[in-house]
Amino acid sequence: MFTMKDVCKQVEMPYETLKFYCNEGLVPNIKRDKNNYRIFDEKNVAWIKSLVCLKNCGMSIQEMKEYLDLCLLGPSTIPERKKILDKKREELLHKVAALQKSIDYIDWKQSFYDDVLSGKTEYISNLIDTSDMNS
Repeated sequence: MFTMKDVCKQVEMPYETLKFYCNEGLVPNIKRDKNNYRIFDEKNVAWIKSLVCLKNCGMSIQEMKEYLDLCLLGPSTIPERKKILDKKREELLHKVAALQKSIDYIDWKQSFYDDVLSGKTEYISNLIDTSDMNS
């Protein structure tokens, strides 16, 4: 069994976040010790790791609650859960593509700057008149 602090270390989550998730009902079936402190078993920790992933996928608290509700209903809801995950996957793929475009731009700009600094290319700007600089 693990304490809140143990779980926070394992899943790299702030204590306040785990407490919030517990208070919101996102971590079902939590047991309490003799002092009424929450204690977690391996299954709880595995579920909390899933919550971290879902949050990283961009799920809101409400979406995580809906997903949890479906999980608690058992295997009959797997098709619905798959749809939810497919939608999040598509959203993430779009974000990855947008990030790749940004990385490509930065790589191009760095290469341009390298060429200007080495004298291979004349400096041009969309913001200032550079005609006098390159003479």
